[in-house]
Amino acid sequence: MQETGRQTASKPDSAGDAGGADVVGDVGDVGDVGDVGDVGRDGTGFEELDLALVDALQTDPRAPWTRIGPAVGIDATTAARRWARLEGAGLAWVTAYAGPVFAAVGYIEVTCRPRRLAELSERLTGLPWVLSVEHVVGDFDLFLTVAAADLPSLGRRVRTDLGLLPGVRSTRTRLGIRVYREGSGWKVRALEPAGRARLEGARPAAHARFGGLEPHRARGALDPRLLTALGADGRAGWAELAARTGLSESTVRRRLTRELRDQKILVRCDLAQQVAGWPAVTTYRATVPHGELDATGAALARLPQVRLCASVTGSCNLLFSVWLRDLDGIAALESLLDERFPRLRVQDRTVTLSTAKRMGRILDDGGRAVRHVPIAV
Repeated sequence: MQETGRQTASKPDSAGDAGGADVVGDVGDVGDVGDVGDVGRDGTGFEELDLALVDALQTDPRAPWTRIGPAVGIDATTAARRWARLEGAGLAWVTAYAGPVFAAVGYIEVTCRPRRLAELSERLTGLPWVLSVEHVVGDFDLFLTVAAADLPSLGRRVRTDLGLLPGVRSTRTRLGIRVYREGSGWKVRALEPAGRARLEGARPAAHARFGGLEPHRARGALDPRLLTALGADGRAGWAELAARTGLSESTVRRRLTRELRDQKILVRCDLAQQVAGWPAVTTYRATVPHGELDATGAALARLPQVRLCASVTGSCNLLFSVWLRDLDGIAALESLLDERFPRLRVQDRTVTLSTAKRMGRILDDGGRAVRHVPIAV
């Protein structure tokens, strides 16, 4: 395990200017997502300016501070210093991972044996192929996102590496087919339009490759050393990445620029959502007529509350997860779903009690990042 890399304020432009890796572009406001206000001024929470900074980094995670600062309305050094505080407190971080075309992704519902939940959760968070672990309320106990290089490898991991763990009573696996939105497409929406336009205008265009799972596709030129280094610190500069990987700076720059452009590597800025004001996480399993699946998935992905939306195998063909301001938001969201998607039928919903791991980051009870487990599929 590696500790999360830190970005220091003394090097405001140390991040490589490689452009962002956002998959789903920002969309107009849909529904009420609440005011973005000060969450805390005691060094342990977010101020409005901090949320704008996170939003800027969600828009272009590897932009230099000389672009991030002016987009937020501050100078580069102040932006870097504020980021160092957020990152150092585990409140926000930038990570990277392979795009879905390079992995078979499964969403697994795990029922645990009595009194074995905490032990099992701790073991699962340490596994490099288990991307995320959520403790949920529903018909099962844990909700996992896992990945493997191909379908046979995914099957073996579910049957043996997971199924034979002490404390596992049963599992249900839904294979991801098409991803309409994932975490790199979700935004805090605290940035002023002019600031967002400034960042998006300077960012190299990414090739629109997102949306299809190709489980047998070769990994090609993706370098696991580069992925590991970026996973620990998605804003690491060219020299730092070269030192960590043993590659030359020119090779790192050329390779990473290409992989980000083609969305073979995704980079995203994440945050402790409970502290930032989104403590309620709900995941839905739903069905829609097959002929309307892609249109419905794409439309759901444009809702600002939706963090994940994917078509899946099984009795439900659509899975989506939302971040809300409070549990009262569930009723409002479901009314919106009824109005806008009359053919969508929710079959099941679970509420997340806590997230133990999110895309390789181990989180504490408050959702703050405490360490990084390199992802390996």
